[in-house]
Order: sequence, then C-alpha cells, then structure tokens
Amino acid sequence: MLLVEADPTGGSGVLAGYFRGTREYQAGLIELALTASSIHDGLAEVSQRIDGTTVSFVAGTRSHTQAPALRDLWQPLAEELADLESTGQDVIVDAGRLGLVGSPEPLLTNADLTLLVTRTTLPALSAVRSWADSIQRGTFDWQQSGVVVIGEGQPYKAGEVGGVLGLPVVATLPDEPAAAAVFSRGTQPPKRFETGPLVRALQAGIASIHATVSRRRSELVEGVRP
Repeated sequence: MLLVEADPTGGSGVLAGYFRGTREYQAGLIELALTASSIHDGLAEVSQRIDGTTVSFVAGTRSHTQAPALRDLWQPLAEELADLESTGQDVIVDAGRLGLVGSPEPLLTNADLTLLVTRTTLPALSAVRSWADSIQRGTFDWQQSGVVVIGEGQPYKAGEVGGVLGLPVVATLPDEPAAAAVFSRGTQPPKRFETGPLVRALQAGIASIHATVSRRRSELVEGVRP
C-alpha cells in the first residue's frame, strides 16, 4: 500500500500526526518533482516505509506555497501510480479539499475510484452537495465516484446521505475519536482496538472499495466485447 499526501494545503499529516513529529521530513513530492531521475526511480527514493507494516507514504509539501510547483508532476505521477498495480500495490491519494489552488486534478481523474468524505450533519452535507452536483453533471472527468460517511446516524443515515448527494455510499465509518486518534495522532490504541467498531468498519470499507472497483472494471470489459 502506498499513501500519497497530495493535499495542496501543505504539511504532512503522517509526520505530524501518526509519527507525532518524531520523524523528520526527508523527502516528498517537491523532491520528486525536482528529481533528475525518472518518476519511477524518484518515487522509490522519496517513499518512506512505516515500520511494522506493508505501508509506505510520500510526504506532502511543507507549505501551500509549494503546491503550484507540482503542476507538471501530477500527470506523469498518475501514470506511474497506475503502473504500481502490476506489482500488487494499492494506492491511496489524499487530495485534501476540492477546489484549492494546486489541487492534483490528474490524480483524481486517473483514480479507479474517487471518494468524497463527509459527516452527516447539515453543515457538512451543505458543503459537499455542490461538489456532488458537479460530479453528476460531468464537470469532472472522474472514472467513478462515491461517498465515505463518517458518523452515520448523527443525525442522518447513509441511505439518506446517498439520496441527497445522488452518489453511492461506498463505506461508513463510526465517529470514534479515541480509536481514530491512533491513526491521526499516533496515540496508544484503546482497549479492544483491533476488534472495535472503527477497525471493523475499515475492514468492511476496504472490501467494499475493492468490490466497487472490480465491478466497474468488469462492466468496462463487458462493454468492449464484440
């Protein structure tokens, strides 16, 4: 698994959050954009392994002012990330908020599945609805889109969210701040973390994402058969 921190806001959520600032910035997207090597070799050089896991990550920019410098990186990086599947790797791209200057549009366009993440409160749904409308109108040339719902039933159910946004809900995650902080802030796992609601929901979400991508690919194959 490879995580690419492509949020144009700047800063690394992994270094500052999961590692709690104990791991120094070594290299990331800026170094990849400036490398004299090929994108393939450069990506291997800037990727950092998270010890004890099969996950690596590419750190984001240090500042939002660096985001425009990545404009010419996104398309060749998108092509390289697509090739990683042949080696058995999945890729997750954190693109941050939509509509920001320096947004990695080619990464979103080339993704097998692009997911909007939202809570179920009225302010959250109000903010995401216009983007969902744009997706339905075909404003973005994305291959497939869906929604990840956080805090189902607070107050609206996943089905209600999907109905309002007009997009399929691919995964739902519980509002579990203590468990989520294990990933976002590197805190110690609470009791029964591995069997708790968040981990179970993540596992179900992974299965749903894989099934959604596989179903889409099957439909494309069926569509091109004579």
